[in-house]
Amino acid sequence: MPKPQRKEEILRSELPPTLPLMALRSTIVYPLGTIAVQMGAPENLALLKAHEEPGLIVALVVATGDHDQDADLARFVGRVGVAARIHERINLPGDTVQITMQGLRRIVIGDIVQTEPYPEANIKPAREVAPDALEVDDLVTRVASASETLAELIDRIPDEVPAILKMNISDPGRFADLAATNMNFRIADKDEVLQRLDIGQRLRFILTRLEREVARARVVEDVKRQTEIKIEQHQREFYLRQQLRAIQAELGEADPGEKDSVQLLRRVEEANLPERALAEAKRETERLRMLSPASSEYQVIRTYLDWILSLPWHARTGADQIELKAVEEALDSRHYGLSDAKERIIEYLAVRKLRGGEQHGPILCFVGPPGTGKTSLGEAIATSIGRQFYRISVGGVRDEAEIRGHRRTYVGAMPGLIIQALRRVAVRDPVMMIDEIDKMTQGGPSGDPTAAMLEVLDPSQNKTFVDHYLNLPFDLSSILFICTANTLFDIPPALRDRMEIIRISGYTVEEKVEIAWRYLLPRLLEDHGISDKDIQFTDETLAFVANRYSREAGLRNFERNLAAIMRKRARRKAEGEEGAWIVDLPMVNEVLGVPRYNVEEAEMEPEIGAVTGLAWTATGGDLMQIEALRMPGTGRLIVTGQLGDVMRESVDAAYSYVRARGKELGIPAEDFKETDVHIHFPAGAIPKDGPSAGAAVTLAIASVLSRRAVRRDLAMTGEVTLRGKVLEIGGVKEKVLAAYRAGLREVMMPASNEKDLREIPDEVRQAMKFTFAADMDDVLRVALLPQPEPPLVDAATQPDAPTQLADFAPAMGDAEVRA
Repeated sequence: MPKPQRKEEILRSELPPTLPLMALRSTIVYPLGTIAVQMGAPENLALLKAHEEPGLIVALVVATGDHDQDADLARFVGRVGVAARIHERINLPGDTVQITMQGLRRIVIGDIVQTEPYPEANIKPAREVAPDALEVDDLVTRVASASETLAELIDRIPDEVPAILKMNISDPGRFADLAATNMNFRIADKDEVLQRLDIGQRLRFILTRLEREVARARVVEDVKRQTEIKIEQHQREFYLRQQLRAIQAELGEADPGEKDSVQLLRRVEEANLPERALAEAKRETERLRMLSPASSEYQVIRTYLDWILSLPWHARTGADQIELKAVEEALDSRHYGLSDAKERIIEYLAVRKLRGGEQHGPILCFVGPPGTGKTSLGEAIATSIGRQFYRISVGGVRDEAEIRGHRRTYVGAMPGLIIQALRRVAVRDPVMMIDEIDKMTQGGPSGDPTAAMLEVLDPSQNKTFVDHYLNLPFDLSSILFICTANTLFDIPPALRDRMEIIRISGYTVEEKVEIAWRYLLPRLLEDHGISDKDIQFTDETLAFVANRYSREAGLRNFERNLAAIMRKRARRKAEGEEGAWIVDLPMVNEVLGVPRYNVEEAEMEPEIGAVTGLAWTATGGDLMQIEALRMPGTGRLIVTGQLGDVMRESVDAAYSYVRARGKELGIPAEDFKETDVHIHFPAGAIPKDGPSAGAAVTLAIASVLSRRAVRRDLAMTGEVTLRGKVLEIGGVKEKVLAAYRAGLREVMMPASNEKDLREIPDEVRQAMKFTFAADMDDVLRVALLPQPEPPLVDAATQPDAPTQLADFAPAMGDAEVRA
């Protein structure tokens, strides 16, 4: 038969050992195949120009990269190519030649023997590996089936391709090459088919690619079909809708949009809205009826009506009666101590009970350090009176619209936090806690949110609170507002005037121990999956943790340290350790490390120029060291320690007082001219301000200039005038608790602050001695020691001598200190 003879003749034709190398980038021809290619590369044009004889045989390889890049000839060495004979050449415009080539057989490219003007390479015939006879039939059948499916799904594949493949199933190698040629493979896949000399692997590779293309084509076909169905469905719905409207018009019936508006109007009338809200809702519903559902304004109006209908205009909590006994029991069961705060809360609720729940009087504001139970007090109040509780954190809020809401002209407008909270609790009389009100940003480009809170928290104005989004008055007078803050100084005076301040000071060590037994330990044992049979504490251990690791006003660090000890026990129990841990002081040191706070005995020794003052911070009270140093100079006064203007003026006044009283204090007059005095407040990274350090500063200056030591076993506070009067100061309770926590048992304060002792817990008041000073003479008489004989070594005149001044401000962090 002529065709098989031609095939055998082509495959067995002799090839020269060296052939010109022609790199193709977009196509390839397989053995026995024919292809027409347009040549424009300079090296290929040079090859054709050098060999114009008919029947030229070249070595074809596939080149990767862009057409503008030169082919890397070294990459072709060892790769499989195709020996092809050029049959026809046609010159085209633009230095382009179209040639027709017929593939002869696979070859392996050897060394490159020439690169210019065109490459030449040694070649050798490639030996193909016959496929497994048991596997080849299945592979050929699956490839033929996949090609039929792909031809049905993809229009660009001719329908006769599957028939051509079936005519060549007797030759698996030729069958694979035909499939790769006609299935529109990428050039990289065609090159991969060329490189595979194992015919079985070649068929498997082609089958994998065909099945992937079939899956992809089916997805494309499904998407196309679904798109057509949707388009037809939309056209059908539009046509039917037009017919429905025509029929409804003939019958006198309303369309679905009209029906929805009628239902919405019925909901508005049944909602029992206030008069103004009802009128606004009806007006907006009528506007809605005139709009198409596809209009953007339709959704805006519909959302606005949903907000109006979802607000609790009249809904109240079921229990209106306030049971004071239940409130007192709830507060005592969840909070230990805080007797003054509890008493004021009971009185406040008693007034509301007698007035039938009507809002009266100022808003409550709990002020105290972090971790003292301000937020949980609000939750306890809500639970005890049977009302819904909702907490709004306003810390960091800097936009007035967060409180009053956005106007509906803005895209995505919403009501403010107050209205949103009412929608969530679904009653108009919840207990609403406004947390961290002192951390709201005051003023700015977006308005002042603290000014917006004035209307919310004013009992005489919040009956008609108007949110910008609703633009309707809403009665907030039934809400029990409770605010919390860490410091009053950051609350604007106008807002502070609308609130009654309930101060919640820090806890003593004894109170922390009792709170641990009652609340913290049971909860922490449950949280860590252990019981009191696994770990046991003592009063001594709890007091040690509170005093040496958690010297703070609140309980958070104390609880965190107890949790650290329990985690160690939980891990050992999970590892199989049995028995109970008896937590003692060595175990606490092992688990929590070196104590963070030292004992204060080292600071009890009298010292010249060193005074222990008391300061108030946002986290409670704290000790404040004041150091004075005398040195030869010209009478200058140097003050360091990052002080505010008020405290600097207080230092100047103290120095002037000491100069005026120099003779009584035994200070030679020339010392003020020949001696410089340096006043330093340690913890220089912490801002300090306030006048209440005046007594301590005056004492330090008097001590260093008179060379007399100061008692270190007492702390003092008080403002001093130029005449030496000691004036009243604030924050007495916090300052006294700070001295008590630090181990000091005597405090000196202004005589006018004697009335404030009733705020101090009984156990602290009984354990401490209080000295009251009306003027600086009282302070100097009690705190300034007489010069001993022989005289003490003046450490203030010896800067190089070591001192034992401890840093008393590690617990202040970076908070501002107000003396």
